[in-house]
Amino acid sequence: MPFFSDPYFPGRAAAYCDSASLSLIPFSILIVMNEQFHPSDLSDTAPPYELISIADCLHPTMGQPSHDWAYMAAAHLIGSPANIAIAAILEETGKLAGADRAWMFEYDDDFLHFRNTEEWARKDVSSHVGDLQQTPVTMIGWLHQWLVTGKAVMINDVANLPRPARALQAEMLRQNDKSVLCVPIFHNCVLRACIGFDATRTKRRWPVDEIHQLARCAKLIGIARYGRAPVDGRRDVVAGNALNGAEPLVHLHMPGRTRGVPLAAIVGLRSAKDYTQIWLRDEAAVLDLRPLSFWIGLLPKSSFLRIHRTTVINISHVTELDRHAGPTKQAWTVRLRRFDQPWAVSRPYRQELRSRLGI
Repeated sequence: MPFFSDPYFPGRAAAYCDSASLSLIPFSILIVMNEQFHPSDLSDTAPPYELISIADCLHPTMGQPSHDWAYMAAAHLIGSPANIAIAAILEETGKLAGADRAWMFEYDDDFLHFRNTEEWARKDVSSHVGDLQQTPVTMIGWLHQWLVTGKAVMINDVANLPRPARALQAEMLRQNDKSVLCVPIFHNCVLRACIGFDATRTKRRWPVDEIHQLARCAKLIGIARYGRAPVDGRRDVVAGNALNGAEPLVHLHMPGRTRGVPLAAIVGLRSAKDYTQIWLRDEAAVLDLRPLSFWIGLLPKSSFLRIHRTTVINISHVTELDRHAGPTKQAWTVRLRRFDQPWAVSRPYRQELRSRLGI
């Protein structure tokens, strides 16, 4: 297996898998440099995850501008309205990368729903741009938990995705996807969209250089799409489609049924191994069939706060903070609306809790 040098830790090598290793690694997590990512976030992990640094992705090294995707993307974005430019960028990068589809989806303002907005597909490859409209983010929750932290995800083998990705896997298989590359688009430190490639004819692992180039295109698209006023009204339409003013729902996957509840109704969440116990405002806890890590990636940080390795709370439901709890009078606990049982606060999360409560 060949190796490349890790730019953040000189002298240390990071594994880079060639095509012969494809069957062993069904998906990869690729670090994308943006406002939310720092070199210290790098960590070692075992298969099936593969961490590849693209820290230099914003500094192209190609000598020929015609071979530089970011140069091409900038030319389109300067010369055309954003949506027209993005469509052209997807087509050109998709062809250059040997993809069968290139696509983009955007999040609504509530960040609980997403919709396909642009797609290019090769001749004789099915198009699905109209399929996922106002779709709950919970459907792509496994993917979303990585995108929101500034990581790109390369799925080398759709058929072997882990169990928490089953809903996403079913949709990808319906679209006949064998491999998928997903790169997040941020603006002002907020995840706004995602672009990527599909391979439908055979499994594929895109080269690191092409991932670097697509990440640079994503950066430019984020600036052009969300950093200036729309000229075609499409962004206003996207925002206006957010359930026509209705309170957005997040869907709980419980044994035998799925239920939509408003975010404000969730009081707290606790890990139950591979599942999550969720306390609701008007009833006892229910069991969601997904891990807490899924919910940490989904829930907006403006309303929810982690207070323990296994616990997340809705900050608006905190009724009391006790900083002298327990026999030693040194433990911290919070009480939440409608629930008398105290919730423990671990030391690493205390300062953030105080800040959020304004004390």
